[in-house]
Amino acid sequence: MLPTTTHSAEVMVTARHIASWPQKRSALIPADCWRSAQCVVFRLPAVKRAVPVCRNLARAWLDGQGIHDDDTRYPALLVLSELFTNAIQYSASRRITCRIWRSESLLHIEVHDRGGTPSVPLMRRPGQAQEHGRGLELVAKSSSRWGRRTEPDNSCTVWAAIPLTAGVRHGMAP
Repeated sequence: MLPTTTHSAEVMVTARHIASWPQKRSALIPADCWRSAQCVVFRLPAVKRAVPVCRNLARAWLDGQGIHDDDTRYPALLVLSELFTNAIQYSASRRITCRIWRSESLLHIEVHDRGGTPSVPLMRRPGQAQEHGRGLELVAKSSSRWGRRTEPDNSCTVWAAIPLTAGVRHGMAP
């Protein structure tokens, strides 16, 4: 669950930002690169072109937090991409919310959609000839734990916790 006592930052990304990306990047990423924001929230349109924008914003936040180790960054960005893509494909949401924060030893990622379809995220075992259906398996292999919550309003949050590697500084970046 998202901690309530940390300093957080929120970014609202519009379709116009995405259409003119990366020129709009500097308008969305603060100069301090979220060094003091222990939690960041991105709200993006539910369109495929938003996936790399979300990844780019997450990469900037990881930089600001001093999380430079590829053993943390690569799985975090992979998990974020998979969860965001699933929310686009399997919900009727017009907007998707991503939350990222760190605890002492974990990087937490949540992707929330408004639901609107009877589809529930489940891990599948596709055959070798199938091109799709491995996203949640990748999430499971890239994180120490993951899960989903469905809310009474039919919205869904899928989350994952990724271990911070030994080379990642604890606490806020300088």
